[in-house]
Amino acid sequence: MSVLEYQCPCCGATLKFASGTESMQCEYCGNTFDINVARQFTEATEQATAQSDFGWEQYGEGKEDWQGDGTEMFVYTCPSCGGQIMADANTAATRCPYCDNNAILRDRLSGVFRPDYVIPFQVPKEEAKKQLEKFCKGKKLLPKEFWKKNRIEEITGVYVPFWLFGCDSHADMQYRATKVFSWSDHDYEYTRTDHYLLLRAGDMSFDKVPVDGSAKMADNYMEAIEPYDYSAMQEFDTAYLSGYLADKYDQDAEASKTRANQRIENSTQTAFAATTLGYATVLPQSTVVRFDHGCVHYALLPVWMMNTVYQDKTYTFAMNGQTGKFVGELPVSRKRYWAWVGGLFAGLGLVLGLIASLL
Repeated sequence: MSVLEYQCPCCGATLKFASGTESMQCEYCGNTFDINVARQFTEATEQATAQSDFGWEQYGEGKEDWQGDGTEMFVYTCPSCGGQIMADANTAATRCPYCDNNAILRDRLSGVFRPDYVIPFQVPKEEAKKQLEKFCKGKKLLPKEFWKKNRIEEITGVYVPFWLFGCDSHADMQYRATKVFSWSDHDYEYTRTDHYLLLRAGDMSFDKVPVDGSAKMADNYMEAIEPYDYSAMQEFDTAYLSGYLADKYDQDAEASKTRANQRIENSTQTAFAATTLGYATVLPQSTVVRFDHGCVHYALLPVWMMNTVYQDKTYTFAMNGQTGKFVGELPVSRKRYWAWVGGLFAGLGLVLGLIASLL
């Protein structure tokens, strides 16, 4: 089977992972089930209907073609309503456009594309919407029509593919530093500058340095919503994806290694520079950072996303689906901006006129 749906043992509707819990919830009958119970029921149902599974075929040239540019579309058959589900080359979890049931595309999560770990969603959608409303509240230059189409409802929970890098680093660094002393007597003022050569060497260890493996996700946004609490990370289970969208990686570990090395090297330099406090000036002279004992894991991390277009420009909002840390960009109404500037100058002119009259 290519499409996986977790069905409610009571009413047959699809189950959704309940963020902040370890259970699956049915939005129709309201019952909740442990993830293991939901999995066992789904597996048993699939085995019982295996001989009649003709509608689950995936149309396309095969898995080897999925590593293209992401523009090729694939068609799957929804096991609930029989409708066609369109998915691009990287989609791993989506929804049926006809019955809105959750659909997990197994082939996108098997073999080399099967994640090692997943951090389940902890922030529910209603909380994410509240945070977005709070972010927009009080923005006087925000266009009135920006929310007219109820854009806030478009916020979507997405499991983003990440590579988690770990290694040991050894650094040898040299700095030129100065200390300045000043004093005076009855006749003169004196200044003495002492020069120092600072040598620093040491080892550091890094674990689970994240680099997103999706070309469509902006690195600056994904890094802005860090950190994640890896103590809550679970071994991968497709049940956590039910009710959310998910992508498989389209940038492999090798392609992501350069950014990971850059992040680790920058962190090493920052840590060593913190040991040079107490000097008037500090200038790095040479920096050598070597890596050893590298390892990498593949994980899906939760992100609430919303992309909205206003006046031909795309604005992106991203929230850490575990911690709630938020980053986003808002449009500015030109009409409101110039009205605000006009009011500012009018007020300034009134004040200047009052001062002139008093003089």
